[in-house]
Amino acid sequence: MRDSGQDLFDPTAAVMDPTYTSSPSASRDPDFGFAFNDSNFSDRVLRIEILADCAEDDGCKTLADWALRKSKRRRGDVTKKETDMYHSFAALDINNCPEEQILDCQPEAEDGVGDENHDEEEIPMIEDPLSGDEAVHSDDSNWSEDGSKVIRVKTLHISSPILAAKSPFFYKLFSNGMMESEQRHVTLRINASEEAALMELLNFMYSNNRSLRTLPMTPESALLYLDLPSSVLMADAVQPLTDAAKQFLAARYKDISKFQDEVMNLPLAGIEAILSSDDLQVASEDAVYDFALKWTRTHYQKLEERRDILCTRLGRFIRFPYMNSRKLRKVLTCNDFDQDFATKVVLDALFFKAEAPHRQRMHAIEESSSSSRRFVERSYKYRPVKVVGFELPHQQCVVYLDLKREECASLFPSGRVYSQAFHLGGQGFFLSAHCNMDQGSSFHCFGLFLGMQEKGSVSFAVDYEFAARSKPTEEYISKYKGNYTFTGGKAVGYRNLFSIPWTSFMADDSLYFINDILHLRAELTIKRDVASS
Repeated sequence: MRDSGQDLFDPTAAVMDPTYTSSPSASRDPDFGFAFNDSNFSDRVLRIEILADCAEDDGCKTLADWALRKSKRRRGDVTKKETDMYHSFAALDINNCPEEQILDCQPEAEDGVGDENHDEEEIPMIEDPLSGDEAVHSDDSNWSEDGSKVIRVKTLHISSPILAAKSPFFYKLFSNGMMESEQRHVTLRINASEEAALMELLNFMYSNNRSLRTLPMTPESALLYLDLPSSVLMADAVQPLTDAAKQFLAARYKDISKFQDEVMNLPLAGIEAILSSDDLQVASEDAVYDFALKWTRTHYQKLEERRDILCTRLGRFIRFPYMNSRKLRKVLTCNDFDQDFATKVVLDALFFKAEAPHRQRMHAIEESSSSSRRFVERSYKYRPVKVVGFELPHQQCVVYLDLKREECASLFPSGRVYSQAFHLGGQGFFLSAHCNMDQGSSFHCFGLFLGMQEKGSVSFAVDYEFAARSKPTEEYISKYKGNYTFTGGKAVGYRNLFSIPWTSFMADDSLYFINDILHLRAELTIKRDVASS
């Protein structure tokens, strides 16, 4: 059989014929293990010529071993200096923020190591009429057409419909309409170190009793499964395995701060799995942006490569609509992003922020099935806010904070939830909602407070007003006004914002939950600077 021009393990082989569709029964994971290497259920013979490995290749016992060797080879040219940079790189502490302060966690920008070198092996198809398990003895047959030494030959009875349904490579091979697709004998050449991996993959495509999925998942094995060539990853049979690997990584590293060094050294596939998760435990989406930028600068030294990775790979997992406006302005001036990409994501984010809450929820539902999920809100440590700022006649900002009913319920009996930081007059402020005792300590109630981040010895005289939407008009109604001279780390507010007990506030007929959302508003006006040093 002649060389088909495709490689079972070559990512370029993943370009599928437009007519290719997986079997309708693939979603039900049928088990064809009984048909594996059984001539009664096979229409072709696969002849596997096993070539001697290069001296640098280690033995490959399992699929994971094979993937590890491939991964090591791709990364083999990284210099010792670059490796040292991996280990000495200062880890990003995303969530290390005191409970009473909302820190603007912005990692320093650093350049890092270069990109990985990719070395793909070719395993061409060749023509050979022989079949059966046999050792290669004759001098003429000990060498393949490209000069590689053939150390043994293995044959298997295969079913072209089963393999074509599970693998784009085999589908293309068996349906291209050329002579190769009509021949009964199909020949593959592989390295000896790849023999066990190929057999596992073939078993994997045939059988629903998949040993790989029952093995304990580890960070190393999960990364190796995601590092499989794209032609293998696209096979329907392999998809449950890669999905499980992504879920494992997302769950293990959902709190990035606990695995700082480890996460910074993960490859791109691992970072994508983590950043795609809704359950990522971070202070805010600003922290996700900072982390993605720092990881990319660490692993891709060239500007063109960083832009490509951020704009085509990692950028789609950053949920820009939940970043604050101050950080979005920095996106527009960040040289690591292509200008067209930066402009588009920032405009989309600003339009989303301007939408009414019910429209935002509709966008989130529409995006829930996409891979990016850019409009789906994560479970941030600090709640996102909308901010409208004014400079004249005084420096002023209007801040909108929405809390879900279940979020409020979880505050009882003494919980607190903090907003993301917002800025006015060059200073950072935040809102905090509390479940606390009233002034006389007689019952629980809902409180709202305004605080200023600690940043030097600066004091501000601030006029503030708290308001909430209320039934039946659903308009914002002022609840509390005051003025306060803020210094860093101080907070002021009202312990019983609605002048009712907690049970009345949370009741089904509460006036303050509209479609199970509590809508709060704070207006801040800076009249004068009191002191600075």
